[in-house]
Amino acid sequence: MIRGTMTGVDAEDFRQVKDAVRQLVREVVVPLEERIEDEDRVPDELRAQIAEMGLFGYALPEEYGGLGVTMAEDVELAFEFGYTTPAFRSLFGTNNGIAGQVLAKFGSEEQKKAYLPRLASGELIGSFALTEAEAGSDPAGLRTTARRDGDGWVVNGSKRYTTNAPIADLFVVFARSNPEEKGGRGISSFVVDASTPGVTVGPKDRKMGQAGAWTAEVFLDDVHVPAGALIGEEGRGYAKALTVLSRGRLHIAALCVGMAQRVLDESVAYAATARQGGAPIGRFQLVQAHLADVHAELLAGRAMVRDVAARYDSGEDTSIGPSSAKLICTEMVGRAVDRAVQVHGGLGYLRTTPVERFYRDARLYRLYEGTSEVQRVIIGGGLLRDAGMPRG
Repeated sequence: MIRGTMTGVDAEDFRQVKDAVRQLVREVVVPLEERIEDEDRVPDELRAQIAEMGLFGYALPEEYGGLGVTMAEDVELAFEFGYTTPAFRSLFGTNNGIAGQVLAKFGSEEQKKAYLPRLASGELIGSFALTEAEAGSDPAGLRTTARRDGDGWVVNGSKRYTTNAPIADLFVVFARSNPEEKGGRGISSFVVDASTPGVTVGPKDRKMGQAGAWTAEVFLDDVHVPAGALIGEEGRGYAKALTVLSRGRLHIAALCVGMAQRVLDESVAYAATARQGGAPIGRFQLVQAHLADVHAELLAGRAMVRDVAARYDSGEDTSIGPSSAKLICTEMVGRAVDRAVQVHGGLGYLRTTPVERFYRDARLYRLYEGTSEVQRVIIGGGLLRDAGMPRG
C-alpha cells in the first residue's frame, strides 16, 4: 500500500492509486453487482481485496496506517467509487468518513492508537450512531443520554438508520450528557465497543435500494463505558458531528458524479445499439436530448465538486460549499437516473437492468447526511450570517 504525507499523496503515487481503484471497480466490482443485489451482501473475497488495497483507511492519517488523502484527492477516488453499487463504498466509507474522522480529528492519542490503525486495516468496522426517531436533521430531539457513573458513563437510548451497524465492531455514539442544555449543546460523543453489555443491534432494515449496504437500529441499555470513551470535550459532540458531516457531504456529492457517469455510459451504449424502426434509437433527437442533459449536468457537477474540494482543503469554505455541492449533485443524479430509465424504455424498468438498480439506489442520496431541505437551510443561513445577520 502506498503511504501519504501530511499534505496528501505524491501526484504520481496518487495516479497509481486512482488507476488501481478504477481497475478494481470496473473489472471486479461491476461484474459482482447483480450478486451483491441478490444476496444483499458484499462478498468476503471482495472485502479482502478492499483491505489489501488499503481502502479501509485511505482518508485516515498516515501516522495511523492510513493514506492521508486531501479532500481534493478524496473526491477523485469517490468519482470512481460511485461508478458501481453503493454497497462497495459503504463497506469502508464509515471507517474513512464520519466515524473514523471523529476519532482522527478529536480523539485522544490513546483512542487514536487503539482504533485508527485497526480501522485503517479493515480489522475493525466503525459505525456512526447519531440519528434517532425524533432526531434526524434536528439535534434538539436527541433522546439518548449519558450520565456519569463513578469515573465512567452509563449510556441509554436508541439509534436508527445506522450504517454498518450489523457488522460494526465499534460505534461512535452521540448522547446528551447535560439534560439542561438544549439543541446541539450538551451533546457528547463516545466510542463504544459493539461487544459491550447492553449494546444490541436490530435486524437489517429492508430498504428501497442500496442492497448490500446494511443499516439497522442500535439499542443502548445501561451501557457502561469508561471515562476514556469520551471523545474530546464533554458537551461538544454535536459540533464534532457537524464538522465530519460537512466533509461527508462533499464526498457524497462526488459519489453522485460517479453514479451519473455510470448511467450515462449505460445509456449511451444502449442508445447506440438498440433499434426501433430499423435504426438505432440514438438517431432520435429526443433520445439525444436526454443524453445531452445528463452529460451537461454531470460536467457541471464534477467541476463544482473539484472547486469546492480545493476550497475545503484551503480552509476557505468548509460548510456552505460542501452543502451546496451535496444539494446540486444529489438532485442532479436523481434526474440522471430518471433520464437513463427513460432512454432504456421498458427495459429500464426491469430488475436485470443496471439503470433500474441505480434509479432506486440514487434516491437515498437526497436524504442521508442532511436532506436537500437541510442543505438549503445551511446554505441560506450561512450566507446571511456571513452578511452580519445575527443568529435567531
